[in-house]
Amino acid sequence: MIGEAIKKRTQETANKLFGKGIRMDPPFLMWKEFDKDLANDFSMFITGNLYSRTVLTMPERQMVACGMLAAIRARDELRLHVNAALNVGCDPKKLAEVFFQVATYAGMPAVNEALEVYREVLKERGEWPIT
Repeated sequence: MIGEAIKKRTQETANKLFGKGIRMDPPFLMWKEFDKDLANDFSMFITGNLYSRTVLTMPERQMVACGMLAAIRARDELRLHVNAALNVGCDPKKLAEVFFQVATYAGMPAVNEALEVYREVLKERGEWPIT
């Protein structure tokens, strides 16, 4: 059944991305408080369909997400996705480089904020300093 396949894919992808590392509530829990059905639809689309695509690898997709979140200065979402990036094998030095690249388009305040979030996550995971 298609419904069961997407549910399984959503769960598997979510576990890979968010199953370890820092502990924080994913936005999904808040969405459910407002509308459980819509929260499930969002989750299945974002995690089950989009994030499970194989055109980009999971590390590539997470580096893109982190760069965009850094540029728009979305600290909480960046914290979640930095952790996910590390969970799926992103090279910590390359991830730092992604944040420095943000300077060209979003300015140094966005870089500084992203690096601050990144350092906090690394410390919480016991992976600071980057070697």
